[in-house]
Amino acid sequence: MTETSARIQQEITLDQQLALHTAATRLAEEFGAIYGTETIEKFLHNSYDQFATAASIPNYLPLLAERFARQRLRALARVEGHHRHGRPVVLFLCTHNAGRSQMALGFVTHLAADRAVAWSGGSEPGIEINPSAIAAMAERGIDISEEFPKPWTDEVVRAADVVVTMGCGDACPVFPGTRYETWNVDDPAGLDLTDVRPIRDEIERRVRRLLDELQVPATRQPIAARRSATAASWERTD
Repeated sequence: MTETSARIQQEITLDQQLALHTAATRLAEEFGAIYGTETIEKFLHNSYDQFATAASIPNYLPLLAERFARQRLRALARVEGHHRHGRPVVLFLCTHNAGRSQMALGFVTHLAADRAVAWSGGSEPGIEINPSAIAAMAERGIDISEEFPKPWTDEVVRAADVVVTMGCGDACPVFPGTRYETWNVDDPAGLDLTDVRPIRDEIERRVRRLLDELQVPATRQPIAARRSATAASWERTD
């Protein structure tokens, strides 16, 4: 057992320990050919710590940690040249990762299908996704309700081909050689559904333009016929 594992096990419940152990086993099956157990556990437990102080439902923490650790390990593998799938990776950053960046992720995941990968993050991640943003996207047949606010990490930013900043200001990280765009889009925080709709539509226009610039064809299939953006985004976050 690593030192990190021992520390975590002193702070969480038995059920959470078991869930983290199961998560580590799944991650090892996926990344064991690239990274050792200590590295995988480090990413998992560090990801757990990212959510432990803010999340309101402790039983969900191991699942959130596993999802975030998987994204980070895939990003690291991409940065280190272990896995290059040829698809552009777009990272959306805002302050709370609860509205604008989540809607943008949802649109890319839906419109690009398997032709691009979308990630998101926040400088000060909130606790939950903005309900009005969820409702606005649901009107378009895109489900972002199972997404969650998360911070960004260096490996995730470095793995992105395009980083779109949406209000995180000077807190947004900058790495040489990465394409950056700033989208001046209103923050939907505290707004009702009626006021969020124009923000949603503006984000969709910008996403479509970005995909066109990246030469990624946008799907023409009706949105309502597609499965949820959330499920697809985790399946394709590599």
